[in-house]
Amino acid sequence: MPIKCLIVDDEPPAREVLKRYIEEMPMLELAGECNNAIQANTVLQQQAIDVLFLDIRMPQLNGTDFLKMLKNPPKVIFTTAYSEYALEGFELDAIDYLMKPIRFDRFLKAVNKAFPANNKRPIGDEAVVDEKKSESFVYFRADRKMVKVLLSDILYIESMKDYVKVFANGHTIITKQSISSVETMLPEKKFARVHRSYIVSLDKIKTFTNELIEVGTAEIPIGKLYRFSVMKLLE
Repeated sequence: MPIKCLIVDDEPPAREVLKRYIEEMPMLELAGECNNAIQANTVLQQQAIDVLFLDIRMPQLNGTDFLKMLKNPPKVIFTTAYSEYALEGFELDAIDYLMKPIRFDRFLKAVNKAFPANNKRPIGDEAVVDEKKSESFVYFRADRKMVKVLLSDILYIESMKDYVKVFANGHTIITKQSISSVETMLPEKKFARVHRSYIVSLDKIKTFTNELIEVGTAEIPIGKLYRFSVMKLLE
């Protein structure tokens, strides 16, 4: 069964972006699009919707107030250009909070978070993950050879344009690979993308605020686009 999506946004360009993303994913089906919450309420009364892509600042009724009115709301992914609503979105049990302009990788991550049964993790060309062993590990290609790194040794991963730097206990590895491809290889329960340039090991976090995470001796910034999902995960 396809996952039925409803887009609610008063900006036509923003709706077009989401429509294009939905069309690229076979498991998703666009059930409709609305330019305000009043129209969305009518659609929700007429048909079952699985996920609502909901803007916040809209005329007549904003997205957060609309969600509070719904007795049995579908899963909600907020889409907005304003980061100050992240805490309220978190308190309303939204699945994710996407900051405009919305990138496809963040859209995909939000959908996979909403419907994890549909999440099939690809294995990257430059690394191999084996989680069936008693001690899970990953191979990274570096210095013309494959280097084995235990997942339990990884502190954090930093992006450097076309390369990533893997900080593990006692050593650092630089490999030509995108941070997005590395993210797809790592188990979500153990690692989190906290910034466009950083992935951290959750069990290595010593302290955190809404802006910084301390891992080992490093202070990792939390990006605005990731703040909602990171706070929800850590709380």
